[in-house]
Amino acid sequence: MKFRQTVTTLILNKDLILRENLAIQRTVLANQTTFLAFLRTSMYFLVAGLSIRNLLEMENGLAYQILFYSISGVIFIYGLINYLRQRKKIEASKKHVGDYQLDYLNKD
Repeated sequence: MKFRQTVTTLILNKDLILRENLAIQRTVLANQTTFLAFLRTSMYFLVAGLSIRNLLEMENGLAYQILFYSISGVIFIYGLINYLRQRKKIEASKKHVGDYQLDYLNKD
């Protein structure tokens, strides 16, 4: 009876560890996707800044161009900081999966 219960528990625990690892991988991919979205938005503002003076004859074209460049830089820096902060949190959470694994393997 004890052997059967231990085998069932070990199989269940391995599934839990696998699910935790897969959840971390999904979180890593979501973090990367979010950073790419920030990068894409930043590039849109950069392109808008590049083209506004050439496409439109405006009185304050240079001011708008500088404004779009500034917005682009702020978005990029914010996205980079957000990405690095989240990556640090994800790396810190990986140790919990290892703790689960050690707890399950050391149980008798």
